[in-house]
Amino acid sequence: MRRARLNTRAHRPFRARKLYECGGRHYARRARSEVQTVPETEMLLNWLFQQALPFWSTRGVDRGHGGFYERLDPAGAILPEPRRARLVARQIYAFAAAERLGWAGPARPILRHGLTALDGFFAADGTLIATRTPEGETLNGAFDSYDHAFVLFALATAHASGERQEAARARAHRLLETMRQHYAHPRAGFEEASPPTLPLKANPHMHLLEACLAWSQTAPDPAWDRLADEIAELSLAAFIDPATGALYEYFDPDWRPLPGDKKIVEPGHQFEWAWLLIRWGTLRERPDAIAAARRLVALAEAHGVDPSLGLAVNELHADLTIRDHRARLWPQTERLKAHVALQAIARDAGERAAAAGKTAEAARGMMRFFAHPVAGAWWEHIDRNGQPIIEPTRASSLYHIVLAIEVLSAAQAA
Repeated sequence: MRRARLNTRAHRPFRARKLYECGGRHYARRARSEVQTVPETEMLLNWLFQQALPFWSTRGVDRGHGGFYERLDPAGAILPEPRRARLVARQIYAFAAAERLGWAGPARPILRHGLTALDGFFAADGTLIATRTPEGETLNGAFDSYDHAFVLFALATAHASGERQEAARARAHRLLETMRQHYAHPRAGFEEASPPTLPLKANPHMHLLEACLAWSQTAPDPAWDRLADEIAELSLAAFIDPATGALYEYFDPDWRPLPGDKKIVEPGHQFEWAWLLIRWGTLRERPDAIAAARRLVALAEAHGVDPSLGLAVNELHADLTIRDHRARLWPQTERLKAHVALQAIARDAGERAAAAGKTAEAARGMMRFFAHPVAGAWWEHIDRNGQPIIEPTRASSLYHIVLAIEVLSAAQAA
C-alpha cells in the first residue's frame, strides 16, 4: 500500500485576513452581520451562568484534597473516584473561559485552585502523572498523550489568563521536549507508549493541535507552529479517507486505519477536526484543509445526525451506517463549533444562512441534555428514542459545553 506523504513545505505566514481571538482560538474576522446571531446563544449563557457554573463551582470543587470531583450521580451526590490530570486541565480552561464570558462568580480563585491541583500531577522529575488518588498517591504514571495534550492546553490557558506565565511556558516546553525525545513517531505525531503499543490514535493528536494553536496565540514560538503543522498534515494525509472524506480513529504502526470493527467514524470528531482544520487552514492559507473540513462536516451531517432526534449520534461503521445510535452530549457541542466556523468562511449568503441554521439546531440539541433534575447537571446520553439514559454526570463535559458557548459568543460579538 502506497503511503500518503506529508506536505512538508514551510508554511506561509498568514497575511491576507485579520483574525480575532477567543481564549487561544483564532477565527477569520468578518463583519458582525455575517456571523448571524441566534437566540439560542442567550439561552445557553443564561443556563451556564445561572445553573451550571454556580453548581460546579461549589459541588464540583474538592476543597479538602484539592482538584475537582470526576462524576456526580443522578441525584447530584459525589462519587468517590480517582482523579485524572485531564479533568483538572479541562476545569482550568472552563473557569478561565467563564471569567472571559463575564460570569460574576469566583472563576479566578477556582482557576488558581486548579493550577495548584495540577502541580500535584507532576512527578519530581517533571513527568506527568495521569491518575492519582484524592490523597495524592500515584495510580498511573505511564505516558498518556491525551493527558499531555490537555495539560499543555491548560498551561496555555494559564498563560493567556496572566497566571504563572513564565512557569507555565517553561513547564509546557519541558513536556513537549519529553514527548519529542521519548514518544515521537518516526513518521509524524506520537506513539501511545514506549516501547510502542497499538493502536495509534487520532484523538490525542486532535487535542494536541488544539493546544498548539492556543500556545501559538498566547506565546508564539516556532515549536508550537511546527507541531501544529505536523499534526494537521498528518490528519490530511493519514487520518482522512480520501475516498469518503471520513476521518478514522485507530491506526496501525504506519498510520494506516485498522480494519474491521476498529474502523470507526465518530460524527463528533468529524465536527471537531473540521473546526480545528478551518482554524489551521485559515492561518496557513491552505484551501485543501478548508475543503477537507467542509467535507467532514457534510459527511457528519448526512450520515451522523439522526433526523428524528436532530442530534449527532455516537459512532458510524466504515460504510457510514450507524454503529451506535445513542447521542452523547459532547458531539452536539462540536457540531455547534463546526457550524460557527463554517459561517465565518462562508462563500455566499446561502452557505452562511445554512450554517447559522445548523448552529441553532446544534444549540437546541445541547439544551435537551440540560433537562436534568439537578439544576446545572446534564445527561451524558440520549437514547435512540429521545430519552435520557440515567447515569452519572461527568465533570469533564463542562469543557465541551463552555468551549462551544465561548466560540458562539465570540463569533457573534466580533
